[in-house]
Amino acid sequence: MKLNECIEPLFNYEKLGDGNPDIMDITMDSRAVQTGSLFVCIEGENHDGHMFATAAVSAGASAIVAEKVIDVSIPVIYVPDSRRALSIVSDQLYHHPSGDLNLIGVTGTNGKTTVSHLVKSILESGGDKSGLIGTMGVKYGEHHMPIPRTTPESDQLHRMFRDMINEGVRHTVMEVSSHALVQGRVRGCDYNIAVFTNLTQDHLDYHATMKDYMYAKSLLFSQLGNTYNNSNRKAAVLNRDDETSQTLQAVTSAPVFTYGIDHSADFTAENIAIHAAGTTFDLVAFGERYTIKTSLLGKFSVYNILAASLACYLSGMTLTAIISAIQQLEGIDGRFENVNVGQDFNVIVDYSHTADSLKNALQTIKEFAKGRIISVVGCGGDRDRDKRPVMARTAVEYSDWVVFTSDNPRSEDPEAIIHDMESGVGTGTYTSVVDRRRAIFHAINQAQPDDVILIAGKGHETYQVIRDQTINFDDRRVAAEAIKERQNHEH
Repeated sequence: MKLNECIEPLFNYEKLGDGNPDIMDITMDSRAVQTGSLFVCIEGENHDGHMFATAAVSAGASAIVAEKVIDVSIPVIYVPDSRRALSIVSDQLYHHPSGDLNLIGVTGTNGKTTVSHLVKSILESGGDKSGLIGTMGVKYGEHHMPIPRTTPESDQLHRMFRDMINEGVRHTVMEVSSHALVQGRVRGCDYNIAVFTNLTQDHLDYHATMKDYMYAKSLLFSQLGNTYNNSNRKAAVLNRDDETSQTLQAVTSAPVFTYGIDHSADFTAENIAIHAAGTTFDLVAFGERYTIKTSLLGKFSVYNILAASLACYLSGMTLTAIISAIQQLEGIDGRFENVNVGQDFNVIVDYSHTADSLKNALQTIKEFAKGRIISVVGCGGDRDRDKRPVMARTAVEYSDWVVFTSDNPRSEDPEAIIHDMESGVGTGTYTSVVDRRRAIFHAINQAQPDDVILIAGKGHETYQVIRDQTINFDDRRVAAEAIKERQNHEH
């Protein structure tokens, strides 16, 4: 596409420099610039893209979008807001790709990853190719690529959408983080369905207050559009049991559909029974009753299934097909995942990294545990400090014994993080082991038959961030090593 056509949707801009070069792609990362790129200078928290304009030219950029005056030999398009321009031009360059997809956005504190994976799996069981973007990477067809953020920048998103369409993908489900909403990363994404899971304390290091955090989430629903078009229907899927849904219902113009357990909703669950091998419940969907058996565990899993089922129903699937798919679903990596190497106690790895998700996990374990509940819990560094004592209190309250340890300490002192956690519990049945590997080994060596060990916080992650280093670390692998070492000693 020619440069002039790329920037056509921009109303307020000034173009300096001659020429109308071909634009092959668009990026805000100077390291990704290649011949024919349109480089967009964005002033971020840590780096100012304007400082890399010359490097972008050297790498082959054909033109640059900027807010500040730069001295380069190629055309420059000056705009008042380069991040907003990035979204507009990306959407234009890739021919408005999200409009050719059934795009489903999932937001909330807990459950985004699981709901997204469930939606993708259910839709694909019906024979439709589906794509996924989120915490665990980008997945569609045979493609599986890691990404550094749960929700990528707009230039990457629109490129991914176009690539998916070229591969025959019809539906794309993505996790939409509060950071991405506030920073405008999903501008130009034409969502058909927006799903809300829940809102509990998290990310207050970024949003400052829960009101700000709620506002960020509400942006997804307010941006669903303000028209009713039968060829491009919109829907908001809300958790009836979370009071935040009242605010989200007020800010969206889209038709609202609800799910829940404790309150009347379009999709509800009744007669929930949790067993060591899974969960059974009755799905009541628009008055029709169906019995569901799933290998997923816990009340929180029922919420996730309800949300995903409703999104798939609104995407055109029949309830019969949805229920058949649910009953064949397997677990999600790092989400209540069992580590079994033949031991006589249970080890579960879960991504629980908020007080609410930790409470949900431990309450689920309490439903089937025959022995003690042992938790291995840490909190991330350079993140919301206020949730540390709350996480610790939750772990102690719902466990028989707790090991406090490191999560991803990042630039903080791990011992200081654990001290923050300990300040929330006073007395309690816990110990602190700073090194996460030693902590996991310690917990497993203390286990007795029928005990259940929950290793919380990192889930699917295969790394640990300590200061400026990222080291290989997988809770599941470390737990398996600890169990095998114990078995060798016992024999």
